[in-house]
Amino acid sequence: MLQVLIVGGGIGGLAAALALNRAGHRVVVLERNPEFTELGAGIQLAPNAFHALDRLGVGDRVRRRAVFIDELRFMDGTTDEQVTSLPLGAGYRERFGNPYVVVHRSDLFQPLLAACREARTIVLHSDSRVVGYGQDGTGVWAVLADGREFHGDVLVGADGIRSAIRRQLVGDGEPRVSGHTIYRCLIPMERVPPELRWNCVTLWAGPAWHVVHYPVAGGQHLNLAATRDDNATAVVSGRPVDDAHVRGQFAGLSPTPRKLLGLGADWRTWVLCDRDPVPQWADGRVVLLGDAAHPMLQYAAQGACQALEDAVVLGDLLAAPSHDVPQQLRDFVALRQDRTARAQLVARRMGSRLYHPAHRSALARNRLLRAFSATDLYDQIAWLHDAREIGERVGVPQ
Repeated sequence: MLQVLIVGGGIGGLAAALALNRAGHRVVVLERNPEFTELGAGIQLAPNAFHALDRLGVGDRVRRRAVFIDELRFMDGTTDEQVTSLPLGAGYRERFGNPYVVVHRSDLFQPLLAACREARTIVLHSDSRVVGYGQDGTGVWAVLADGREFHGDVLVGADGIRSAIRRQLVGDGEPRVSGHTIYRCLIPMERVPPELRWNCVTLWAGPAWHVVHYPVAGGQHLNLAATRDDNATAVVSGRPVDDAHVRGQFAGLSPTPRKLLGLGADWRTWVLCDRDPVPQWADGRVVLLGDAAHPMLQYAAQGACQALEDAVVLGDLLAAPSHDVPQQLRDFVALRQDRTARAQLVARRMGSRLYHPAHRSALARNRLLRAFSATDLYDQIAWLHDAREIGERVGVPQ
């Protein structure tokens, strides 16, 4: 049995705690905030997320909180015309083995947190900001800002895109600023006209901008996110912004998304960041996971999904007894690096090449997408949404 230290008590950190505990290890989670909570609004979960959640024992809890949507719709945000849609009904679920749902972030976080609290050998410490680590041939320790140290056999850095563990392990500086600014809000569903209460994830694409919306919280709210490719260079995180400012950022918006944007209130804004893929995120007894290892833009809706996959794969690897834990962690990176790097780069390309073209490029994109059948679209995303091996322990060295 190993003593595992997990730095970060977000979605990835709690998922890793469950996976490693289920593998037979004692786990200590060190969260910097005064309490365990998850900020943010909506999140999309593809079948690969549920393959992982089922392995963690919380899949049904998340399903009970989820909104099971009918399709992913791609709309031309300058004309109000539908370009294409990806059906998410029985055919999709049969193809990929699980549903595609949307949830409020807390509807994913709370089941993970509850399961961790139910486990006798998972200890959760809040108000514990880790600033670095040390290790020797026999163990590893987390160094906290207040001078405390926690000792263990393995340390997992799940402390997000600005990870203190990554800073020491990889040393690649600040995240890459994407140049995209996103505005987010939640709209009570009773304020949304009935004819616009679509049970879909809908994306409106326009020149250097796009708007996404879908129901969350059991359909009680509409999650609305509007993104501008505005060449932003300064990091902004959750700053309140005036309603009129948001509406003024989306020139040329067609009538339907303009109406939805006008319903928004209490907006907050972020400048989106990610990082370049790196070939190695393990150092002896220390390894990175989730956004600390491979932060990605939200355009492929895979950030949380990939963190959940990470957790299950790491749990499987460390379930096998070994006298060479550093090699097991290198094996984990080898198993995950290509897939997560591809997801990072695909997310970038989707933002620039799929969502934001203008004029002739947008018309060409629309023609291309309209030519795809549902089966064609399923084939395009199969590499990302399937991942049934996550649920079957396939690909883990024996």
